[in-house]
Amino acid sequence: VFAFDQLKEAVEASEGRPILLEVWREGAQLDFALAPRRTDEPDPEGGFVTHWRIGIVGGMAFEPATEAAGPLEAIAGGAAQTLRIVESSLSGLWHMITGAISTCNISGPIGIAETSGAMASQGAQSFVWFIAVLSTAVGLLNLFPIPALDGGHLVFYAYEAVAGKPPSDLALRILMAIGLSLILTLMVFAL
Repeated sequence: VFAFDQLKEAVEASEGRPILLEVWREGAQLDFALAPRRTDEPDPEGGFVTHWRIGIVGGMAFEPATEAAGPLEAIAGGAAQTLRIVESSLSGLWHMITGAISTCNISGPIGIAETSGAMASQGAQSFVWFIAVLSTAVGLLNLFPIPALDGGHLVFYAYEAVAGKPPSDLALRILMAIGLSLILTLMVFAL
C-alpha cells in the first residue's frame, strides 16, 4: 500500500473481516491484524450507507482557503446547520428504530470521549463543530416527550392546560419511574 486511498479501498473491501498487515518499522517486520468497525453514514437521499473504518483519517496536503462570513450570514448559516443536525439526528434515530441501520452507531461516554479526542487532534474548528453537533443532539433528545426529561414536563404542562388540573401525584410518580427506566436502559445499552 503506497497511498491512503489504497488502504481505504482495502478496508472497505474487507466488509468487516480482519485485515492482516505487515509493517516495516526500524528495520523489523511487524504483523498486525486490524478489525474494521462498522459505521452507517447518511447519504444524500436520506438513507444510510454502511462503511468500514479502522480509526484513521487521511490528511490534506494543504489547508483549504476559507472566507469569514458576516454576522447575518453566520446566524443564517448556524440556523441552517442546526436544522441539518436535527434532521440527521431524527433520521438516524428513525432508521435505528426500523432496523435500517445498526444500533452499533449509538455512542456512550467512551465513544464520545474517543471522538472528542479525534476531533481535537484535527484542530479547534473540528472540535468546536463536534461539540456543537453533540450539544444539538443532546438538546433534541431532551425535548423528547419522555417523563423525567424536559419534553416530558412540557407534556405534563400541556395536560394541565387542557384538563385544568395537574396530573395526580401517583400518575406523575409512575410516569417518572417509567421515563427514568427508559433513560437508564438507553444509557446501559450505549455503554
